[in-house]
Amino acid sequence: MRQNPSFAMTDVAELRRVIARNPWATLMSDGPDGLIASHYPVLLDDARDDLTVVTHVGRPDDLLHGLGERELLMVFQGPHGYITPRWYGDTPAVPTWNYVAVHLRGVPEILSTEENLAVLDRLVAHFESAEPNPRGMWQAPNDEAFVRRLERGTVGIRLTPTSVTAKRKLSQNRTPEIMEAILTGLEGDGPYGNAELATEMRRSEAARRAAAENA
Repeated sequence: MRQNPSFAMTDVAELRRVIARNPWATLMSDGPDGLIASHYPVLLDDARDDLTVVTHVGRPDDLLHGLGERELLMVFQGPHGYITPRWYGDTPAVPTWNYVAVHLRGVPEILSTEENLAVLDRLVAHFESAEPNPRGMWQAPNDEAFVRRLERGTVGIRLTPTSVTAKRKLSQNRTPEIMEAILTGLEGDGPYGNAELATEMRRSEAARRAAAENA
């Protein structure tokens, strides 16, 4: 991802927030037969406070990606959406797309059986937590034999990135008047309404203004 200093994200807490809120990631590597891409849920490693993440892949995705042997790229896509030039007013303009994205790159560590089981258990618990009666991985009708058989069909990985590229392109280069017009459009009920993207833009703008005041 080409970086632009005006749109760069570097704050680790903000990067962790984006990853935590958008756990469905794309995993990419360059294998002997060309580029490979897979899609899996990814969580921050709860034992770390950096950008280390954990997940699993199904066999034989581990062989396709050469996990543990070569570099893996994980892409997390945050809020994004179309920005119509109509919101810029009576001035020359073209459409654009606002977005937030985080790229983590590194050689993943292969987890042990018990570590993988812990990650699988945490993944299930994490996504079931929205339910009033969540169903855990070890909960009946699942039994230990079933869970361990499930684990054998997966490979757990931990990635501590050696390279991080993160971008928050949210109209920061526009005037306050145009920014407010864009936000009004996104928060409206028109065809390009996007409340989640508007919330991210307001968060970004508040952080930018706070940084400017403290500079």
